Amino acid sequence: MLKLWNWYRQKSFMVKITSGFIFGLICGLLFGPSNQVVAPLGTLFLNLLKMIVVPLILLTLIISVNHSNPKDLGRIGGKIFPYYILTTAVAVVTGICIAKLMVPGKGLSLPTSSNFEVPEKTSLVDSLTNMVPSNIFQAFANGDILAVVFVAVIVGFAISFMRHSHEVKMQEMGDLLLKISEAGSEVTFRILNGILQYAPIGVFGITASTIGNQGMDTLLALSDFVITSYVGVLFQMLVIFPIILKAFKVPVIPFIKNTKEAIMTAFVTCSSLGTLPVTLKAAEKAGISDRVANFTLPIGATVNMNGSAIRFGVGVIFASEIAGIDLSLSALFGVVIAGTLAAIGTAGVPGAGLIGMSIVFTQAGLPIEIIGLTAGINVIVDMIFTCCNVTGDIVGAKIVDQSEKKHADYYAEESNSAISQ
Repeated sequence: MLKLWNWYRQKSFMVKITSGFIFGLICGLLFGPSNQVVAPLGTLFLNLLKMIVVPLILLTLIISVNHSNPKDLGRIGGKIFPYYILTTAVAVVTGICIAKLMVPGKGLSLPTSSNFEVPEKTSLVDSLTNMVPSNIFQAFANGDILAVVFVAVIVGFAISFMRHSHEVKMQEMGDLLLKISEAGSEVTFRILNGILQYAPIGVFGITASTIGNQGMDTLLALSDFVITSYVGVLFQMLVIFPIILKAFKVPVIPFIKNTKEAIMTAFVTCSSLGTLPVTLKAAEKAGISDRVANFTLPIGATVNMNGSAIRFGVGVIFASEIAGIDLSLSALFGVVIAGTLAAIGTAGVPGAGLIGMSIVFTQAGLPIEIIGLTAGINVIVDMIFTCCNVTGDIVGAKIVDQSEKKHADYYAEESNSAISQ
């Protein structure tokens, strides 16, 4: 038994998770709805990832703030947010253009009923005010990531000020709190390593139950929409992102090899936030500094949704074809603006893209009932959209990290960070 376990541990994460996905796909097609019996395996995996996300974000951000100075964090934020806005806008345009070429809505008609669930819409003002939680523990329990990020940053700054205080006692307490945070971070990553050993089983459960429940009939009926969505995402991932990486002199192939585990995990979990623990490990493998990765990736998993933006672009053209509405250039421009804002405001959890679709359809004056047509295959397209979301997060972190190397204190700080760990 021990030999079998050692053999399993020696296999690469990519091989294990791909095997789980393929086996789940085969079982899903062969046994259909009866695969719901293995659904708890996937639920357990997602719960384990969600369990580790909050302490992971909290501790890594506290440490990241203390390994950087406020000037550095302001500079990093000033680089990453324009990247989010620009790539999201490009993604909406990509979705519109690909859908115009492939005509995914041809031959389909409006659904006769709209019995599908759309998550509750949250306004931009509510999102901003909710960043400051009235109850810290409630925010942690609810998995409110923006609130967790806010708390982690202010706690990190408080510890940093204590460590740099003129009072010796205050310095000692600050150093002690930082050491406790670093110890907690180490514990969290050890737990994460254990969770990742279970990942292939969880992936099998997710894939088998999803494919078994959806079946091939629904997929075939909306195959043009699915294919258009996948083509749009592949264009973003194989053309747009490589151009960005090349512009910052980042070798594309090695970057993809180093981040493929996070990309694959995103594909099977359909959750940017659920994938975050794996994304952070992939960023380390890709040579992204901790101070950049720990600051940008948790935020990116919440606000940077390139895949969702492509979904909105494809969805608008899909809906306009079904409804027989010819959208003008000004209407499409409005869609780009609304799609960009909706994508940035869409939570990184499965199904939340339906919120953004509702916003964009309303902006374009399209029947919201058409969302019901795509709701049945939501999980299938969510896979590739989430894959794009996470890839966009890592690309953003990498180019910011690349630009940070121009600063003279970059290597000194990275060396100090390595020593402290």
